[in-house]
Amino acid sequence: MKSLLVIVDMQRDFVSGALGTPEAREILPRVAKRIRRAKADGVSLAYTMDTHQSDYLQTQEGRNLPVAHCIEGTEGWAVCPELSGLLEGAPAFHKPSFGSPALAEYVKNEGFDRIELAGVCTGICVLSNAALIKAYVPEAEIVVDKTLCACVSPETHQTAIRAMELLQIRTQRSDQP
Repeated sequence: MKSLLVIVDMQRDFVSGALGTPEAREILPRVAKRIRRAKADGVSLAYTMDTHQSDYLQTQEGRNLPVAHCIEGTEGWAVCPELSGLLEGAPAFHKPSFGSPALAEYVKNEGFDRIELAGVCTGICVLSNAALIKAYVPEAEIVVDKTLCACVSPETHQTAIRAMELLQIRTQRSDQP
């Protein structure tokens, strides 16, 4: 089985910056541990980066979420330092919106059978990327670990988990502390 672990938007602005949450900070060490385990097990890695430009507030997303974040080249755009070294060499998918068609195409072209997603925000970018991957490779096993994702609030996290389950995306709880 050819497996891929996708780390979604674990950037400073989503963890400790403009849109950071206690839940995102809480999952950070568990995500790092999962990346180390994946590397030890020979699982391929990829990651996404929310990537906006200086005109963000004039975009549709910016009008609906008027908090400048992940502006390319800023400190908030960078991957959290706890993960950046662990992701070195993995393909990065910069995305101006919630989901990355380029990531889904990569998954399809590389022939991955199992794709696991972890990161933030469960109800926006994790959900969007999981749904896109499901559309591109409907027979692949797509897994989201509930303990390796965080959302705007615990309630929206649970709503997103239920939505992914409706899309036949397997959700699980890891045995990690």
